[in-house]
Amino acid sequence: MRRAFARIPTAAWVCAALAFVNAACWSLITPPFQSPDEPDHFAYVQLLAENHRLPSQSLGGYSQEETLALTDLRNSQVRFRPEGRPISSVAQQHALQRDLARPLSRKGSGGAGLASTEPPLYYALETIPYALASSGSILDQLELMRLLSAVMGALTALFAFLFLRELLPGARWAWTVGGLGVALFPLLGFVSGVVNPDAMLFAVSTALFYCLARAFHRGLTRRSAIAIGVLMAVGFLTKLNFAGLAPGATLGLILLTRREARTVGRAVYYRYLAPALLIAFSPGILYGLVNLFSNHSTFGIASSGLGSLFGGGHSSSSELSYIWQFYLPRLPWMHSDFGGIFTTRQLWFKYLVGLYGWSDTVFAGWVYNVALIPAGLIATLCVLGLVKGRAALRSRLEELATYATMAVGLLVLVGSAAYLEFPAKPASFAEPRYILPLIALWGGVLALAARAGGRRWGPVIGVAIVVLVLAHDLFSQLQVISRYYS
Repeated sequence: MRRAFARIPTAAWVCAALAFVNAACWSLITPPFQSPDEPDHFAYVQLLAENHRLPSQSLGGYSQEETLALTDLRNSQVRFRPEGRPISSVAQQHALQRDLARPLSRKGSGGAGLASTEPPLYYALETIPYALASSGSILDQLELMRLLSAVMGALTALFAFLFLRELLPGARWAWTVGGLGVALFPLLGFVSGVVNPDAMLFAVSTALFYCLARAFHRGLTRRSAIAIGVLMAVGFLTKLNFAGLAPGATLGLILLTRREARTVGRAVYYRYLAPALLIAFSPGILYGLVNLFSNHSTFGIASSGLGSLFGGGHSSSSELSYIWQFYLPRLPWMHSDFGGIFTTRQLWFKYLVGLYGWSDTVFAGWVYNVALIPAGLIATLCVLGLVKGRAALRSRLEELATYATMAVGLLVLVGSAAYLEFPAKPASFAEPRYILPLIALWGGVLALAARAGGRRWGPVIGVAIVVLVLAHDLFSQLQVISRYYS
């Protein structure tokens, strides 16, 4: 283990440290419980720590302590209302402190809202900072729990750097460009600065990208196959959204095993592939068996969602059309599902530039128009970098197919979930945090864009990209400060 840590470049640790500091700053400027579903996520942790049980969808209500804290913090008056402000007077602060000093019950009634359906691993880890701060108030516990998410943000940046080291072995300085671009990305800082299982999902997904890239670059071993399987199992135990990445990761394991079998022999299929897949899918298998013997749906709450998705009277063609339009411009023969909205720009690009709080904190309209300029330049440079390296791409088609399948799988999963609520909610789940498990590829885009400049101009372009991402992060934080504290 000591030798493994020693082989990690200093620049990777710098990226991780900056990611932690960035997320910690976001944790301080984001008011308590003013992030998507954070009250539900906190309630889940509290149920595990205080009630020693998993939440149930059929039961509702937060603990007495959390309910009073949300009331005193004016949570319902602030979220979804850009004109709303959290407490700002000394009297309100004193009232909050007085109420939180009371002997309030921390035992909930058994529900955790929308978080009730999520796997328990992230929440189980969050019970550690929850317990460490148990002598303080709920706000002390919340902040320490947020800092654990910040550690996960640091791991995301660290594994993104290592992924780029495998992806672009001949451009050491480009690894730092991509790593810093990930570490300072404002949406990563925001989500990793609050209590949300997405923070752990980003870290696990980026680690999975790294292990796959390492196996493609250095060859599959029994140890690396088991590592990929363990990461997949951890992903399934972190958040249901990981299911979108699983087909691509499975494809990668199969391709790696097939390639290894050409030199080692067919024994690798049961020595490498079988144990890795058994470990990877063991959480789902065990969960299904428990429900089967308990006379419940095989996959619990997920069963109803899968039934609605793959059955439920939906037309496959209309669903595919919706998913396409959810991300890309409508094709001529498709029925318009979004009323002429250019979803690529007006949903995904706009929200990637800035969408914070309860998805109610955004920039002024002109900012998104200006942002098209650097985004277009980065995209152009990335394409130029791919063209320059086309010879190397041909030898890595299997690896690229794995990443593409992982990306498409996640996008289809999110689009399918949104389709279940269509047309009542035309663009549900159109939040970039749902596709941030692919942030390692974002680091690759930045590294390729810088590398397109060659040895002479590449470092200059890299510095410009890092400064741009840093400015984006700082102005995003200022926008949040203006939203809540002006």
